[in-house]
Amino acid sequence: MKKILGLIFVTATLLALVACGNGTGEALPEDEITIGVTAGPHEQIIEKVAELAEAEGLTLNVEVFTEYVIPNTALAEGEIDANSYQHKPFLDDFKEDRGLDIVDVATTVNFPMGIYSTAIEDVSELQPGDSVALPNDPTNGARALMLFEDAGLITLAEGVGASATVLDIEENPLDLDFIELEASQIPRQLEELAAAAINTNFAIEHGFVPTQDSIYIEPGDSPWVNLLVVREENKDDPVIEKLIGLYHSDEIKQFIEDTFEGSVVPSW
Repeated sequence: MKKILGLIFVTATLLALVACGNGTGEALPEDEITIGVTAGPHEQIIEKVAELAEAEGLTLNVEVFTEYVIPNTALAEGEIDANSYQHKPFLDDFKEDRGLDIVDVATTVNFPMGIYSTAIEDVSELQPGDSVALPNDPTNGARALMLFEDAGLITLAEGVGASATVLDIEENPLDLDFIELEASQIPRQLEELAAAAINTNFAIEHGFVPTQDSIYIEPGDSPWVNLLVVREENKDDPVIEKLIGLYHSDEIKQFIEDTFEGSVVPSW
């Protein structure tokens, strides 16, 4: 009986320790955290932040992802401590769909979405029936549709805004064929399309310079600013405040401006 009770105690202790790693209200350590980012500009920027952090006695481990789902689930499950890769509409939809207890604590940068093509040099050259791609996730899909509307290609139903879908297209004068694809795959399919809306991080990853290579691009004051996101329980932790201060430093702002030349815009 003593052996059985001892086994139960050990098992319960191990379960408690595992739970502590997945968000139970404990503050994050002040000298080392892990942050998830998508490959490309977010990765480059956070690596620079990590250099500044090291000089301040903070080890910033960087976990790089190649898609948009896992960085949020990994954060919620305690595999990472923060992430930097998404804008507010995407975060809000993701939280609602999955019931995750994660929150944004600071803005980071804006990546103006662009329309790209290997076949034409201006959106005015699109022909009737051409195939045009856009991201298949709800928020980036809506953003692309709003970009197409701004470019004069379509008219959306009034007031749909960031909830727009292809079903909300009311006018499509060229009868364009809108094809929804996974965002990271669109650059690889570009040669098979007349044009496509591509997120800046994926565009840069595939060798495009958005301000030079896009045939139409969002204005620099686009509202789709990206965010630093953490678990709700850690939003006021000192290490998160320190991370925000490092990210919002003059050094990082200058690095962004020098490195991306307007393709990535600091929010502060």
